[in-house]
Amino acid sequence: MQTATAPRDLIADQLARHGYIPDQALATALWLMDMLKRPLLLEGEAGVGKTEIGRALASLHDTKLIRLQCYEGLDQNAALYEWNYQRQLLAIKAREGAEADGVEDLIFSERYLLERPLLAAIRQVKPPVLLIDEIDRADEEFEAFLLELLSDFQVSIPELGTITATSIPRVVLTSNGTRELSDALRRRCLYHYVDFPDVDREARILAARLPGIDARLAQQIASLVNSIRKEDLRKAPGVAETLDWAAALMGVGIARLHDDPAFVHESMMCLLKTAEDKSRVTREVTDRLLGKVA
Repeated sequence: MQTATAPRDLIADQLARHGYIPDQALATALWLMDMLKRPLLLEGEAGVGKTEIGRALASLHDTKLIRLQCYEGLDQNAALYEWNYQRQLLAIKAREGAEADGVEDLIFSERYLLERPLLAAIRQVKPPVLLIDEIDRADEEFEAFLLELLSDFQVSIPELGTITATSIPRVVLTSNGTRELSDALRRRCLYHYVDFPDVDREARILAARLPGIDARLAQQIASLVNSIRKEDLRKAPGVAETLDWAAALMGVGIARLHDDPAFVHESMMCLLKTAEDKSRVTREVTDRLLGKVA
């Protein structure tokens, strides 16, 4: 008899082959997202790999990744559709003297419609991955506008009517928690909090993304980064920073972190991104943390 963990483990294995190492809870969330055809809301600190999940899913399913990067002031025109005003004006000019209703029907037709990410996502024949990135940066009004799409997978365009999805996209929303999201949005989504990976999982991520890395070095890097995140920092290093640092260490031929403590400290620029954090992680701090690495 197939157990409930089998599809979850299958998704985890498939994602690992595409360079993303999920933990058990995330694999379960992705499995249920597929089974229930519901959007998945991912929250967590910046740099934990939320956006990368969208990319990995698109690669896994060999489909398009359609990304909507949210920001303050984002409106429907930039997210859903726009009319091609220049072509509309040319069409009006070319039909001067024609019946007004006919001209209006023409210029507000598909011919003059410019798709933006949301409209493009629901009109794909093959279900794409729709990544709505950093939804917490968008205004509450835009969040409310999304509700129709997230619940019914349809959008309304006044001149054309309701457009229903050709296929149901896999929708991933990410949030860094800069503002509280509405209950209405949360109700329409499955939810998972993405935390920083533990040492073993981050070492596996390094091995997956940097195939030439020595397993012991990967474990040492993951261990040291894990310790740095526990320091009092303004911005803890994310997984992308760990990958940069590992690539830098490999690039200069370091096989073990203890081989060159001076360079380990100097290269912290890959991990620490503010002057405040740089000043806190002194050479003494680096040596202390390095002393805990096996």
